[in-house]
Order: sequence, then structure tokens, then C-alpha cells
Amino acid sequence: MEYFVTGIGTDVGKTVASAILCNALEADYWKPVQAGALDNSDSHFVRSMLPSHLTVHPEAYRLTEPMSPHAAARIDGIEIETGSLKFPSHERTLIIEGAGGLHVPLNDRQTYIDLLPVWNVPTILVSRNYLGSINHTLMSYELLSQRGIPIAGIVLNGPENDETERIIERYTGATILGRIPEVEHVNEAFIRNLASVWKLDLAKKLAKTFPVNEAIERKVRLMV
Repeated sequence: MEYFVTGIGTDVGKTVASAILCNALEADYWKPVQAGALDNSDSHFVRSMLPSHLTVHPEAYRLTEPMSPHAAARIDGIEIETGSLKFPSHERTLIIEGAGGLHVPLNDRQTYIDLLPVWNVPTILVSRNYLGSINHTLMSYELLSQRGIPIAGIVLNGPENDETERIIERYTGATILGRIPEVEHVNEAFIRNLASVWKLDLAKKLAKTFPVNEAIERKVRLMV
């Protein structure tokens, strides 16, 4: 089974959410495109948060500049070919982390949202509580729905806000997969503890939205 983790924008907690999901689901991790911070990348962070038996697959593109993938690739003298973004071979569940939000451009023709119908995997949307996050969450959810992209649920990050969460659930009808509390420092103990809290309910929620037979068929079709 594969899940794609995206956010309602940049710096909303996709990588932390991905690390928790990997721990909770005993899943491998893959970030297709890394732009900037190559010595301290998202893959490095997730690797430091996972037990050794889980795999962090190498990125398909490692770009030197911390900017939009299409622009970073141009500076590096290459173009991201979305056809080359094939899932790494994996036996366990695979968590795939995007970059920024859904309309982050990969090249002059395609953004991440254009990849998702091709990959046809459930998407997990990470929402962070801030002024304006309701609008960004509802727009992201609506875009996924309009494109016919399966939505596994929403992860809420940051300080709890009952009214924000209520209205997001009310308008989307989405399953809330988990909440990430705000802490000063995110470390391995925080990730592992939260994963253990999520684990049982998370498996039930995901199994309800995507039966195992669909997962097996998708894996056989898309895995390389």
C-alpha cells in the first residue's frame, strides 16, 4: 500500500507527520524530490526517527537550491521528468512525501496534483492551525476531490482549535487521522510516543477507507 502525504502549504508539518505515519504503520519512506538542504534533508530527518528495519528510499531528484522544484532543477541544469518518478520497490507500506502543497510545480507543465491521478494512491492532507488555514484546507480538499483523487484523511498539526477543527470536519466530511501537538523540540521519543497513540485507530481508519484488496491491486500495477 502507498500513501501520498501533502500539505495545505509549506512548513505545515508534512515531514513530522510522515515520520509518525511510518512508525505507526511500520512503513517505508520516500521523498521523490528534495530541493536544498541536501546534507540535512527530510529523508535524513525521517531516517533518524525510524527503527533500522524500515527503509528510507533515496530521492529521485536531489536539487541544490531550496526553492520550488521546477526552479531548483533549472538552476541545476536539469528538468524533472514526472515519468521517471516511479515508486521504489517495497514490501511494506510506503509513505511518499511531496513538497509544499498540491500546486507546487515540478516543471513548466506539471505540478504535484498532476501526478496524483497517475499514481492513484490515497492522499493524506496535513493541515496546520493558523489564521487562514481553514481556507487553505478546504481549497486543498476540494481540489483533490475535483480531480477524483482518493483522500485517506487529514492530519491536524499545531495547537488545538476546536472551532477550526469542527468546521474543517463539517465541510469536508474527512476522517481525522490524528493530531500533532505543538512542542518546542521534535525528537525520536516524541515521534515514537505519538505513533503508538495513533497506531490502533489509524490502522482502523485507513482500512475503512481503503480495503486491502485495492491496495494489493494498486501495488502490483504501480510498483517497479
